[in-house]
Amino acid sequence: MTEFRGKNILGTCLQCCCKDPLTGFIRDGYCRVNDYDHGSHIICAIMTAEFLVYTKSKGNDLSTPYPEYRFPGLKPGDKWCLCAMRWKEAYNAGVAPKIIPEATHEKALEIIDLNILKKFYERIL
Repeated sequence: MTEFRGKNILGTCLQCCCKDPLTGFIRDGYCRVNDYDHGSHIICAIMTAEFLVYTKSKGNDLSTPYPEYRFPGLKPGDKWCLCAMRWKEAYNAGVAPKIIPEATHEKALEIIDLNILKKFYERIL
């Protein structure tokens, strides 16, 4: 039996965001809801240099490797489960990265309007 991971913003089964680097709050590759994830890391985004600089300036350095936490550091082109509020902040700042709608959890729609997200769709799964 397949484990239910939730639905994506398209209303279909949530797809895997990325296994290399391994993403998701529980590092299973999925941007799914978790009771312990108070940051709601539910948007599957494709990193850009612009976004990585922006998020580092906000205190969340995603580009520096931390081997002790098995975190390789992200580079442009990597897919990563982002906190929905950080993505929205980046959108307001004009540096939001593209998203993969099939791998972005439907709960993101509680924070970001679907019409906004549609402008950032990238389908590469």
